[in-house]
Amino acid sequence: MPAPDAIYLHGNIATMDPVRPRASALAVKGDTLVAVGTDEEILALAGPRTERMEMRGQWILPGFHDVHTHQLELGLRHIQCDLSQARSLADFQRAVEACAAKLGPGEWLLGSGWDHTLWPGQRFPNRYDLDRFIPDRPAFLMRSDVHAAVANSAAIRLAGVTRHTPSPAGGRIATDAQGEPNGMFFENAKTLIARIIPPLSPTRRRQALRLAMDDALRHGVTSVGDFSAWETFLAFEQMHSEGELKLRVKSWLDFNQPLDTLVSQRAHHAANDPWLHTGMLKGFMDGSLGSHTAAMLEPYADDPANCGLPQYEQAELNEMSTARARAGFQLGFHAIGDRAARMALNAFEAAQTPGQRHRIEHLQVVAPADIARMGALGVIASVQPSHLLSDARWAAERIGPERVTQSYLWNTFLKRGVVLAFGSDAPVEPISPFRGIYAAVTRAGAEGATHYGNPAEALTLQQALYAYTMGPAIAEFAEATRGSLSVGKLADFVVLSHDLEQVSPQAILETQVQMTVVGGNVMWSRSGQRM
Repeated sequence: MPAPDAIYLHGNIATMDPVRPRASALAVKGDTLVAVGTDEEILALAGPRTERMEMRGQWILPGFHDVHTHQLELGLRHIQCDLSQARSLADFQRAVEACAAKLGPGEWLLGSGWDHTLWPGQRFPNRYDLDRFIPDRPAFLMRSDVHAAVANSAAIRLAGVTRHTPSPAGGRIATDAQGEPNGMFFENAKTLIARIIPPLSPTRRRQALRLAMDDALRHGVTSVGDFSAWETFLAFEQMHSEGELKLRVKSWLDFNQPLDTLVSQRAHHAANDPWLHTGMLKGFMDGSLGSHTAAMLEPYADDPANCGLPQYEQAELNEMSTARARAGFQLGFHAIGDRAARMALNAFEAAQTPGQRHRIEHLQVVAPADIARMGALGVIASVQPSHLLSDARWAAERIGPERVTQSYLWNTFLKRGVVLAFGSDAPVEPISPFRGIYAAVTRAGAEGATHYGNPAEALTLQQALYAYTMGPAIAEFAEATRGSLSVGKLADFVVLSHDLEQVSPQAILETQVQMTVVGGNVMWSRSGQRM
């Protein structure tokens, strides 16, 4: 065997490979792991030009794969108005005022990240809350879950939305006591404002994507599933051709696009490119619990007239799903409420396409009768455990104590033979895998005080790590090349400050990444070494 390009020695390596679960050294040739073993075994392979990396006992894992992100929106969070730190309406307004002061003439105020459930009173903001601080230029600010947004009066006027504008199917325009739009737009109603926002420039888009990649690499994420616009895939493609792509991206396509368009987009880029290619089709069955738009079988406990906003009629969904599955597409359906999960399962059943590993994204509330169907249909559970850190504060009030016990059923999924694949839904939650791991093993809020639902649904550390490494690889048909530190797989791995097996759950949240390696190249390191 030719001498490796680099060897990593004296590490504490958790390989996630059951054949050899522990090792102390790795050898890399090109972008591939060519040996995994003891220091003596790996040293014997070195040649005169082999680079030797001393790991000093640090913990090494396969690179984290975040199975569900929105890379463009993650990057935009860094360059638009970031409202994620607002802990009251007054905080929100102060942030709006500060961001508005930086705008150029006629420029829109765009931003995201606010969460009214963190505020005293927990009421949604409205146009009147905004108008005092930005009266003359349009503003459109997304809630943290991106399923609701608030617009000021200038934006509403520009969009031509009045008291006579009907709410679109699958959306809702909120109104005040006089019947006028109050500024809150839910689900599909958001497009009434979004469609008139000036398009993002190519330069701005690439700036946002660079920031998103840096954020991911800094947290040990070496590959992502991404749902952004087709223009973002084209931007990634250009960055790839110019050597700027630093992590692996599997871009999802929009389920609602015509089938001919989807086939053309799939053929646009080589499917075997290990850095960038298209993947599943993403469809939305419903909204979110935080916005009261997740589709539920029974009304919300704190809103008895509301069962959420389903986005499809079942017959239409079944027909679309069948056509796309027969064309060879993997389907991935956002479903947070139990009604939405049932709609997704009904569609998968109608499509009758075994082996395509269809996915349900989020799966926060599932009716007990539907869990066995998931296993029988081979459905992948693509879940974001860090959502629990937010939901734990208000879930019992929103959906009632019985349905809380039917939510975030991670352990039950595993017992039913369902593959778990973890992600963050960044920027809805921070991209850090450590928050997800912590949530999965504790089922507790970030401060450890508020526990969620049934403690028996917590996972072991090994189960949580598997769901951030091998689980996503299986979800993307990539288990032959990613997910574990095994000979012949891609050299994607992360070096951590803590051995997660030896620290308290709280210390998981404090873990730092020391180095992120993708394809054998150091893409980020705490010491500043970059490629």
